[in-house]
Amino acid sequence: MAAKDFIVAIELGSSKMTGIAGKKNLDGSINVLAVVKEDSSSFIHKGVVYNSDKTATCLVNIITKLKHQLKTDITQVYVGIGGQSIRSLKNVVTKNMPVEDKVTQEMVYQLMDINRSMSYPDQEILDAATQEYKVDNQYQLDPVGIQCKTLEGNFLNILCRKSFYNNLNQCFETANINIAEIFLSPVALANSVLTEAEKRSGCVLVDIGASTTTVCVYSKNILRHLSVLPLGSNNITKDIASLQMEESDAEKMKLKYGCAYTENADIDNTLMLPIDAERSVESRKFIEIVESRLQEIIENAWYQVPSEYSDKLLGGIILTGGGANMKNIEKAFTLCTHIDKIRVARFVTNTIVSTNDEINAHNCMMNTVLALLDKGEANCAGNAVDPNAGLFDETEEAAPKAVERKARQIGETTGGVVLTLAEKQQAEEEKRRKQEEMERQELERQREEEERAAEERRKNSFWHKTFNGIKNFGKKIMEEEE
Repeated sequence: MAAKDFIVAIELGSSKMTGIAGKKNLDGSINVLAVVKEDSSSFIHKGVVYNSDKTATCLVNIITKLKHQLKTDITQVYVGIGGQSIRSLKNVVTKNMPVEDKVTQEMVYQLMDINRSMSYPDQEILDAATQEYKVDNQYQLDPVGIQCKTLEGNFLNILCRKSFYNNLNQCFETANINIAEIFLSPVALANSVLTEAEKRSGCVLVDIGASTTTVCVYSKNILRHLSVLPLGSNNITKDIASLQMEESDAEKMKLKYGCAYTENADIDNTLMLPIDAERSVESRKFIEIVESRLQEIIENAWYQVPSEYSDKLLGGIILTGGGANMKNIEKAFTLCTHIDKIRVARFVTNTIVSTNDEINAHNCMMNTVLALLDKGEANCAGNAVDPNAGLFDETEEAAPKAVERKARQIGETTGGVVLTLAEKQQAEEEKRRKQEEMERQELERQREEEERAAEERRKNSFWHKTFNGIKNFGKKIMEEEE
């Protein structure tokens, strides 16, 4: 029977592209209806789309397979954006008032608009996280209603290379797939694996993926820093492969024997680890290679944590991603960061009902795509499809019409939601139209001011006063004769 109500999310990973469909229940749980994976290693590098055409082809395959499993058309999808191109940058916007005045919501919106209008060379602002507002000399999370002469907005802008942002939008357009919304994958993941207490008291989320490691710092329930390192668990695999073996064999050895930390006394110098039936490698050499590369990843991740938060992480460090499955990973992080409170988020906090083995493994690997699925709200289901049609039958039909929703404005606080290229162009057009209307009204006001000023000058001129004096004198004489 065809499903009539479900949400579809797509994660564009460096090794796999994953499509997932699920139905949200009234109690907040999610029933996973379908999962599809396609290899993406040849066209997505370090989480970034490099080949739009191949990505579009892969997207079409994902959607076609999902439709076949669901027996239902798909009108739109939710998408996550992440990868090496993402980084955060602080920005301060100040508004000085001529006299002490009360802060209004409109003033706050003006600061947001000015911040989102910032221009960064070759960079696109994906989202802006408000840090706090400085009202004269006091910091406030909500400044509305407070008297001050200076209002300062502190923002954390999430940036991405314009070319990568455009490529992402282009490949969905080429594939004729409607985007419901684009989410910042690291923010969506954080919302699904971190607790409110952790984000409020200060914590670091480290997502160790195949080719990148993403670091998110939270304090007082606000995102304070986001960065993506071009290092991941694949780097460990490549280092193991330097021991004269294929990467496929190195990956198997990493998964079977890899350990983030081993006490020196526990290393057996005589032990040989088998590569295959004929070859083996020294256990100590293998351990040294794995630990050295992992230590580099940990040190670089810890270096990303701003100094003002590194000693205030009461929520500790939370690890996730495939690389977090390595044995003794918590011990390795503690030794490097001197943070004792470390946990591995092996699964999202939501209740997920699924028969899929990869999801039920609870091994950190499906956390991001499940987080994207949880963020989705609009129904992505279309009409029922013919179950007898071929899986890859080509059609000339247009993409199903997406559910219409209110367009977001550029300065709007979105909490990790990224404007699509079409929405951005629409918002910019609306902003331009409003600006032109304001300029027209200002010109009209200036014209009226000039006309009033000209009338005043005419009334105060010598000849006007003389004429009025003669007129009034004649009127007075006529009144006396009567």
